[in-house]
Amino acid sequence: MTIHYTRTAKSLHWLMAVLLIGLLALGFYMQDLPLSPEKLKLYSWHKWAGVTAFLLVVIRLSWRIANRPPALPESMPRLMQWAAHAGHFALYALMIAIPLSGWLMSSAKGFQTVWFGVLPIPDLLDKNRELGELLAGVHKALNLLFVAVLLGHVGAALKHHFIDKDDILARMLPKH
Repeated sequence: MTIHYTRTAKSLHWLMAVLLIGLLALGFYMQDLPLSPEKLKLYSWHKWAGVTAFLLVVIRLSWRIANRPPALPESMPRLMQWAAHAGHFALYALMIAIPLSGWLMSSAKGFQTVWFGVLPIPDLLDKNRELGELLAGVHKALNLLFVAVLLGHVGAALKHHFIDKDDILARMLPKH
């Protein structure tokens, strides 16, 4: 018998998947644009979505702590179970670290985030150009690591579904 994730867990998972893929796409697209009002608008949207993603991961982690996910099948080798747990830990750690690094970078570069143009988010650092550039590199590196971990996550889910033919992926699908 397949034990599925809760409807709330599935909703948060897929909402965040769409949001994070959009954030990654926008981030990689806008980074090399020439300075213009359009680029500044895109940066604002990216920061708004980043704050939203950060709040959603806090909600998602709270839900996960209060509502334990289904156990992995006993038939799954221990090493594979460990890899699954390590991968999920890495995803959550990066979903926290990436928006924090962006917030720190924006603060150090002197660009305050104003969520949806209405709610100013306090700067965490004083303006410091060198630190801002360092944090930009950290933010980019964390995003590249996130892409790698995300590809591993998707690859593992597809492996379970198409090669192992088990129910690991089905537990998180919206219609199941």
